[in-house]
Amino acid sequence: MILKNKEIAIIGGGPSGLTLARLLQLKDANVKVYERDLNKDARVQGSPLDMHEESGYAALKKANLLEVFHKSVYVGADKRIVVNKYAEVVLSDHEIKPDKDGDSKPSNPEIGRGELRKILLESLQPETVVWDSWFISMEKQNEGWLLYFKNGTSAYADMVVAADGANSKIRPYITDIKAFYTGIIMLEINVNDAQKAIPEIYILLNGGKVMAFGNGKNILGGQKANGDLGFYATFKADENWVTGNGLDYSNRAQLLAWFKKEYSGWSAIWHKLFETAAMPVFPRPIYCMPLDQTWKSLPNLTVIGDAAHVMPPFAGEGANMAMLDSLELSECLTSDKYQNVQEAISSYEIAMRKRAAVAAKQSLENGERMHSEDALEKMLVIFNRDK
Repeated sequence: MILKNKEIAIIGGGPSGLTLARLLQLKDANVKVYERDLNKDARVQGSPLDMHEESGYAALKKANLLEVFHKSVYVGADKRIVVNKYAEVVLSDHEIKPDKDGDSKPSNPEIGRGELRKILLESLQPETVVWDSWFISMEKQNEGWLLYFKNGTSAYADMVVAADGANSKIRPYITDIKAFYTGIIMLEINVNDAQKAIPEIYILLNGGKVMAFGNGKNILGGQKANGDLGFYATFKADENWVTGNGLDYSNRAQLLAWFKKEYSGWSAIWHKLFETAAMPVFPRPIYCMPLDQTWKSLPNLTVIGDAAHVMPPFAGEGANMAMLDSLELSECLTSDKYQNVQEAISSYEIAMRKRAAVAAKQSLENGERMHSEDALEKMLVIFNRDK
């Protein structure tokens, strides 16, 4: 195996980094994951992840983790209702996706980010993850890399895999191609103990997710762990909106006033999101890598996940593409068909860029569709077609 006697450093302990570590360890590779979080109990934020059969789910299957995965799936979370800005239901698949017992499996099973991380961490060999390792820089040493971390430590690796997200500090060692702003902002809103805090909306979701469309704006939401709900108010805005709007993201009254103005005409039921939200809310500008990006593969350095191909979330492909990266890279690196690591990396990267571009294009198109003035009508056509 081309990885024999090589020390592999994966920078980043998200879904892609941990999945890659698991898959490589199953092939007896020497792997360390360097993660900036202080420990395994650090809070993992963000909405749940739906695992697609041909990507995220396939990676978990290859990692021999399906049994434990299904024990942590959010039952019914794949059910969806579509509403207008008045919170009137115009489409629901709750009737065609009834809750079932036994061994039934949802088509795109959803799991919390924290639960997925726990499953992956527990599948790794002891001390695989080196916590409190915030990557700062690296330099070539012998045939590999010397890595430097914020806590003053350093480590050597024969090969480095960047799994450090959209703001990757390792990607610039590979390419100077940068992501572009898509024109869309997502304002993340989290409501704790939602059944008590927002009972009307909690009942509306009925354990699933909601998509609300109106006036070129959206509200997207669904269940999280421990009875919490997570929502995104999404809209088009200039790239400098986050820092130039004058909003204090911890000021509930100010945020509610902004929402009432910007989402004028929307049902007052949505006001409850801001009246009960955990503060602060989090503005997230949405970026995407160019669809035609390319670079020359390096002999001992590559990239996976958002660091490779950050894309909008409007097709649910980000984490799935990331975990498919892990699956395909692991297979290339442990295959006997390549003469050396660089050949394996090159094969992986060519295929990765091609399929990621397809997913990103779909995500961009969905984002434009979802933020058009007639978004509701356009999305209903798609949802009805996909039934």
